Amino acid sequence: MNNTIRNSTLAIQHVLAMYAGAVIVPLIVGGAIGLTSEQLTYLVAIDILMCGVATILQVMSNRFFGIGLPVVLGCTFTAVGPMIAIGGEYGVSAIYGAIIVSGIFVILVSGIFGSLVRFFPPVVTGSVVTIIGITLIPVAINNMGGGQGASDFGSVSNISLAFGTLLFIVLLYRFSTGFLRAISILLGIIAGTIIAGIMGKVELAAVKEASFFHVVQPFYFGTPTFEISPIITMILVAMVSLVESTGVYFALGDITGKKIEKEDLSKGYRAEGIAVLLGGIFNSFPYTTFSQNVGLMQMSGVKSKNIIYITGGILIALGFIPKIAALTTIIPTSVLGGAMIAMFGMVVAQGIKMLSPVMSESQDNLMIIACSIGMGLGVTIVPDLFISLPSSLRILTSNGIVAGSVTAIVLNIVFNMIPNKNRN
Repeated sequence: MNNTIRNSTLAIQHVLAMYAGAVIVPLIVGGAIGLTSEQLTYLVAIDILMCGVATILQVMSNRFFGIGLPVVLGCTFTAVGPMIAIGGEYGVSAIYGAIIVSGIFVILVSGIFGSLVRFFPPVVTGSVVTIIGITLIPVAINNMGGGQGASDFGSVSNISLAFGTLLFIVLLYRFSTGFLRAISILLGIIAGTIIAGIMGKVELAAVKEASFFHVVQPFYFGTPTFEISPIITMILVAMVSLVESTGVYFALGDITGKKIEKEDLSKGYRAEGIAVLLGGIFNSFPYTTFSQNVGLMQMSGVKSKNIIYITGGILIALGFIPKIAALTTIIPTSVLGGAMIAMFGMVVAQGIKMLSPVMSESQDNLMIIACSIGMGLGVTIVPDLFISLPSSLRILTSNGIVAGSVTAIVLNIVFNMIPNKNRN
């Protein structure tokens, strides 16, 4: 019984770690394409449900799909801009037609992507993981201030809540052991929310308005339509997600002590493709691995797949019961921001840990690391650097994770894979 409570608590912590990142995508996209409040409620609920389905598909491992690592999936941020653009020009139906085709594309090419494992030695994967963590930090900082665009952004109350939550987590992590230390993030979020409630910064309206149950139905927004330009765009988005996921797979492999082979990658990509396909059918989103849960796993030291299975089950249940799902929306953004600093920082730390052994191997590796991380961080800070390029290419160049990852892969080929006669 105690073990069940322990695992469930750890799973809830994973849900809270990814929930804000998961729901922000449907809220932004739904609002931008003009969905009604009823449609938006459905979109958020189905998204959470599909996050659970996608997670379970990836955690399980069989001959066809599933990487078998304790990974949590959520909707990819990379798709936000393209989906809004497609919805504005072609309508909602074209969004889901393009998602369906991109999911099928990923399933078909998963074997080819799996064969590329030799292009991801530790110097590349460590750089990618570090870049992923670094590019997530601005999200945490914005949330600490109350959320980008918030009327009270940077207010004393928001900053106090954010740093108070972070301080609580750090102190708990430092002075506790075992289970308490493992759930320090969860306890920090709860404590921060309670304090925020006392300050009058917790809104319960979303909980009151949400229904107790809803029925999931495919093609909720109508029959999908298939347009060439949106399809190409979403395939590019899918390719971006695979690059991001590769870094997460190797980070989790390093954390759990599992060597990632070509077949593991193929099954991981295939599971992601199935998740994207189902997302299109049930009118949710493309799905990819969530880095914040890797940071949480690193902090808690708990690497059990059973906990992630429970996490997936909770997400599915929340998707069927909007009233309960809405409870997590009362957590103030600034409180989540404080917790995210610790989680995202742990992703950076994991990347640095992966890079430590290869830094002393050669000056070439230092150059690969320097350029790839510099490019990833630079493009994250200045995403308009490539604004003159065609929009289809900007999907790749305006994403810091992809720009940095591609830089690492190319430089690794140049320095470590192409023979150099001048070397001893």
